[in-house]
Amino acid sequence: MPEAINQCMNRLYYGDCLTVMQREMKSNSVDLIYLDPPFNSNRAYNAIYKDETGRPLPDQIDAFCDLWTLNDETERAIRAVPKIMMIEGIDSSVIKFWQNWMNALRYTNPKLLAYLSYMTERLLQMKILLRPTGSIYLHCDPTASHYIKVIMDGIFGHENFRNEIVWKRTFARKGNLTRGLARDADYILRYSKGEKFKWNPEAVTIPYDMDNLDEQTLRQYSDIENETGRRYSLTSITAPNQVSESDRTYKFMGVTRTWRWSEERMQAEIEAGRIVQTQKGNVPRYKRYLDEQKGKTLNSIWTDIPNLSSQSDEYMGYPTQKPVALLQRIIKTSSDQGDIVFDPFCGCGTTIEAAHLEGRQWIGIDIAIHAIKRVSAIRLNRRCKLKESVDYEITGVPQNMEGAIDLHRRDAYHFQKWAVESVDGFVTARKSNDGGVDGRIYFSDGEDLKVMKLEVKGGKQVRIESLRALAGIIDEQDFPMGGFITLKTLGQRQREHFEDFCRTKDAIKIGDKVYPRLQVLCIEEILNGAKFDTPLVRGRSATDQIELF
Repeated sequence: MPEAINQCMNRLYYGDCLTVMQREMKSNSVDLIYLDPPFNSNRAYNAIYKDETGRPLPDQIDAFCDLWTLNDETERAIRAVPKIMMIEGIDSSVIKFWQNWMNALRYTNPKLLAYLSYMTERLLQMKILLRPTGSIYLHCDPTASHYIKVIMDGIFGHENFRNEIVWKRTFARKGNLTRGLARDADYILRYSKGEKFKWNPEAVTIPYDMDNLDEQTLRQYSDIENETGRRYSLTSITAPNQVSESDRTYKFMGVTRTWRWSEERMQAEIEAGRIVQTQKGNVPRYKRYLDEQKGKTLNSIWTDIPNLSSQSDEYMGYPTQKPVALLQRIIKTSSDQGDIVFDPFCGCGTTIEAAHLEGRQWIGIDIAIHAIKRVSAIRLNRRCKLKESVDYEITGVPQNMEGAIDLHRRDAYHFQKWAVESVDGFVTARKSNDGGVDGRIYFSDGEDLKVMKLEVKGGKQVRIESLRALAGIIDEQDFPMGGFITLKTLGQRQREHFEDFCRTKDAIKIGDKVYPRLQVLCIEEILNGAKFDTPLVRGRSATDQIELF
């Protein structure tokens, strides 16, 4: 088992968040969790394709097109969740409800069942990682928010539900309501792990703009002092009902009440001109000046943080990307300086940048190496001026043959995914035998987007028959190029044998250059920086390309 994470080090993980959380993170080790796991995962992933190729995927191919389907992995999760719930002390009635609910979804909405089982397994692990004073914020849209809330009530406890925050990310356009109301808001479910939790109210207190006051504030502070022109409101100085101390109950300005302050304090406020009795016999009130207030405390509907536009400096091409300001507010509200903020689906790294800006430590995980390299190169290096191995570490990306072999031994599919993405390819979603199609590299011939089909072999034995099978696929399906990746390092004679066969396939000419139609790379070569010989993807120049570790 890998060494447990050094919690004093910012860390970016490449891998499935469930595996990372189980193997490499300690229980009760993080102070705040924020996650934004899109129900429609292909939307965010397709944005990466478009960013790398300059256009949408051909034929609407989705990287995670079959992620939310019932397969061996999701069936395993469905069976495992009740056992994990029992171990974690979840009430037996909740477990029984979950089982009945999942069984009902099997026949009514299997796609939702696959998603909810996936999320439940991971949310259970997140609860284990949270410190007793920690909080979790789950960002979701109306597609699955109500389902997720039921699950979080069961895992974290309904009594620990704190808020459903409505973030109004956009404003409905006129003429957009022909079939119903516009979807212009997201929902953020906030839970604490226990009764005592970190909460900094000043983070949700917005300073007043004295030159542009809203109508509610103008009504609240409607009185204006003649001498100074200062706005104020008259507020109660009687004590809350639960206060019954004898020294607080007395007669003041002809009125007997239980007051908020002692008689000495009340007298001092009179001398300062802060106590007002509008007429004799009325209960005195306190003059509260607007310009002395810290600001307006937000409620659970946030309208003051706009969604990102494509012209924003922080925009990275993700259609569901959230603004840094939104994450800064969440982080400041539910954590302190030096605390550890964790995002298990870190995507383009908004949470990480916000945590850095607010002086927090951070941990991020993403299952796509394309996301990891963007976070590292753009978000951390370029925007935050952080240096890898100095300010943060990247973990889970094999750096040598020993690491690659270990990854294949632990998770053959994840090894395949890493191999494909290490050559700037995009992995095929299916985890089954798909006829030698494990991934694709997209490139432009000057007009159209073309595909190099990829196959990955991770076994100890690699035979020429596998290369011939790939050649057959690219011939039958009329693909311009094919790439063969092998974990095993080929010996000289075997390499020559493979290269001789590759030369039997005609080369293709794109622009002024000729490219081999069938190519072979070993993992050892890839670790040393080798890539398949293809044209540059559309929209990127040689100087624009981000080197992958």
